Amino acid sequence: MSDNDNHPGPGERAEPQAPSSGRRGLLVWGAAAGVAAGVASAAGVGLSLWQRGGAGGATGAPVAEPVPGFWALIWQSPQDTPVAMAQFKGRPLLINFWATWCPPCVEELPLLDRFAREQGSGGAQVLGLAVDRKDAVLSFLAKLPLGFTVALAGMDGVELGRSLGNATGGLPFSVLVAADGAIAQRKMGRVSEADLASWVAVK
Repeated sequence: MSDNDNHPGPGERAEPQAPSSGRRGLLVWGAAAGVAAGVASAAGVGLSLWQRGGAGGATGAPVAEPVPGFWALIWQSPQDTPVAMAQFKGRPLLINFWATWCPPCVEELPLLDRFAREQGSGGAQVLGLAVDRKDAVLSFLAKLPLGFTVALAGMDGVELGRSLGNATGGLPFSVLVAADGAIAQRKMGRVSEADLASWVAVK
């Protein structure tokens, strides 16, 4: 599969797909399925799973949900603080699903970090949902601090990714949610500078 197969082009909007009914092995982009499945199993143990919380977050005009219950999700950061999706309402949000054991994920993080810093307080937000173990993420962030919010997603992150259009559960996977809650872009595989340059126009 190429990075652009079955994904909308710049400026196009795509409707979210229905969640998968079962849990399949997590596939690492370009890695063997057997190895990935073993890592996925480990990643799902001992992680703080998302829960459905109150509405909270930004106030004002209602914002559509990319999938039902999306803005009510609450994750845990590697530092054990809650990360509520509701806090990201009202501005474009780039969600990046990644893991420390996924080479292309690690390779794209500096680019995403630079993008997040350039956006500042008024542009697109970036959220890194780690499909990984807490200790691995903490160790990684100690070596490569990131300027955007990172939360632990575990296997629930895989299910959320599928509901947002990642049918295979592969990594890395990025979704750009517009300020009105619509899914504006999806990208399987590493994002490029050209991707981010075109996504800046999404409001």
